[in-house]
Amino acid sequence: MADPAKKIAGERNSPGVEAAWRATPPNVVAEIVGGVLHTMPRPARRHTIAATNLGEELGPPFKRGRGGPGGWVILDEPELHLGTMPDIVVPDLAGWRRERMPDAVGDDDAPPYYELAPDWACEVLSPRTEAFDRGQKVPLYARERVRHVWLVDPIEQTLEIFRLEREGYLLLGVHHGDERPRAEPFDAIELDLAVLWAR
Repeated sequence: MADPAKKIAGERNSPGVEAAWRATPPNVVAEIVGGVLHTMPRPARRHTIAATNLGEELGPPFKRGRGGPGGWVILDEPELHLGTMPDIVVPDLAGWRRERMPDAVGDDDAPPYYELAPDWACEVLSPRTEAFDRGQKVPLYARERVRHVWLVDPIEQTLEIFRLEREGYLLLGVHHGDERPRAEPFDAIELDLAVLWAR
């Protein structure tokens, strides 16, 4: 498989790959990494519930400033176009510090995607996506200098917290079940993990 870091500056995805990406039906998640189209079925319910619950927990204190410091733009499944080809990925959740993205809506003619890499990305793992998320998307986030990455596994009920250092991502901790960690970059509050798995 092509290594995105070795692509020639200015090189673009092939027209065929971009056409196939545009033609993907709405019940499929389509992403392009390293010039290769990857398609997966829409997430299972357990995956969707964990992502939704996490967004609901982080939104009030960090997006709205209710019970927390505010200062963040947090979006569900934003489409990101990163790099020159570009790589096109859709994290389950992503966040930007407000000073880096003061206007998430933009002008009326703004595209339906974001070219600014987030400060935080979260992938909710499933048996179908885990290898791709860990092996393709996490290195892409490192290349784009995404400072914080979380990996959530709703089956194993775990949260892995990573921070980008000079040599790559450093695993800060793995939390399970009903623990209440203070997880960077949202360590201003305790995160009740039990809420993520609640149905």
